[in-house]
Amino acid sequence: MKSKFKILLTRKIHDFALKELRKKYDITIHYGKIPMPKKTLMKKIQNKDGLICFPYDMIDSDVIKAGKKLRCISTYSVGFDHIDVLYAKKKKIKIGYTPDVLTNATAELTITLILDLLRRATEGDRLIRKGAWKQIFGPYDYVGTEVSGKTLGILGMGRIGQSVAKKATGLGMNVLYYNRKRILKKTEVVLKSKYVSLNELFKRSDVLTIHIPYSKNTHHLIDSSKLGKMKKTAFLINTSRGKIINQKNLIDSLVQKRIQGAALDVFEEEPIKKTNKLSRLENVVLLPHIGSSTHETRWTMADITVKNLILGLNHKKPIYSV
Repeated sequence: MKSKFKILLTRKIHDFALKELRKKYDITIHYGKIPMPKKTLMKKIQNKDGLICFPYDMIDSDVIKAGKKLRCISTYSVGFDHIDVLYAKKKKIKIGYTPDVLTNATAELTITLILDLLRRATEGDRLIRKGAWKQIFGPYDYVGTEVSGKTLGILGMGRIGQSVAKKATGLGMNVLYYNRKRILKKTEVVLKSKYVSLNELFKRSDVLTIHIPYSKNTHHLIDSSKLGKMKKTAFLINTSRGKIINQKNLIDSLVQKRIQGAALDVFEEEPIKKTNKLSRLENVVLLPHIGSSTHETRWTMADITVKNLILGLNHKKPIYSV
């Protein structure tokens, strides 16, 4: 009788997905510290044919080398910068990921953060909870900024950037964008979006939102130089990857009021600590990396993660292949 493939999961996923995996494979689930410690990962992956991992698991060449039988790595994420793709490909290991499915959820969260930040919604919630709302506000007290008529700058016009543009124009925003490669003019017309240079994007945006992947080329792309080009009344939104922004430079810009505010779903190190200076700033909205966190999206991500794994183990191309 043919033995079952052995699969390692670096943490538990949805019950329906586990049920599907158990029908076909011998699975091992890590229930300990998250992310899975590297030594533990290297030990447990030694006899495994497949790996299901998450964006905070560092699947570097050491880990891949330890998995001598590995056929497929299936990551429950839109990004794959946590995987040494070149080394995995060299070892002829299939890699699957889950890009399209979280486009709408992340775009919706981006719009949520724009509205929250400009209208100071979360700030008001904090005010009430700590008992600091002492009297009815007058004409000049606690004023926010209207979204309609403002210029939204989108850095990265891929699937998520385009979805944000579509939603933002519905709110009456004017959309500018910068992308490594300009999108089709007919798409620009549909999205009511104008292509500009990177410098112009920073200078003209009332709200700047980031939708580019993280790589060595985008590491700390947003630094004091870029932030210094922004309007003092401008806001920065990041639902992409934390390391794209130099966090120290951003904190300095916020403290010194060189920009008006920021809303962040991602950070250089996650989870961020309570002692992080960002948590003490009133002009910042902070979320715990929940860009794809909807019931609909997470279910679909689990479904595709399993399907990618099954295809990869059988030497077929995953639905979404790196």
